Amino acid sequence: MSLSAPTPSTIDGSAFQVGIVAACYNEKLVNGLLVRVLESLHAAGVIEENIRVVRVPGSHEAPWAASELGRRPGTDVVIALGVLIGGDTNHHEMVGQSVSHALQTASLFNRVPVINGVIVTDTLAQAKARTIGRIDRGAEFAHAALAMAALKKKLSS
Repeated sequence: MSLSAPTPSTIDGSAFQVGIVAACYNEKLVNGLLVRVLESLHAAGVIEENIRVVRVPGSHEAPWAASELGRRPGTDVVIALGVLIGGDTNHHEMVGQSVSHALQTASLFNRVPVINGVIVTDTLAQAKARTIGRIDRGAEFAHAALAMAALKKKLSS
């Protein structure tokens, strides 16, 4: 991911219904993302009753849950959150590619935007920086979700 994120526009989220899927694996880091996503959504006016958070065991299970949330009537956007960290093998890369493809498929199939908020890093330090540290990917995912929910409403009318 680039460190040069676009400047988020101001979007009134009060009319949006948002689904969030959060993995339990690497829970402290995913929770950091989730807190930042929720703070940004609330700051944009998304009301608590219009946010549905579901937990899944790991990132690999997120696409199914994202697809199910996307099928719910009224859902404007879904955000999938997870953290994959490298180890002795490239398993994190394989899961990351699989999850990314499946989230995009769920989005296209259900005609509901799905924001891929699954962080894939080589080290724990990189993951911490992007979830609970100086790089606020959670806010970026929330802003992308608001932009896509607004675009969905615009194109649907």
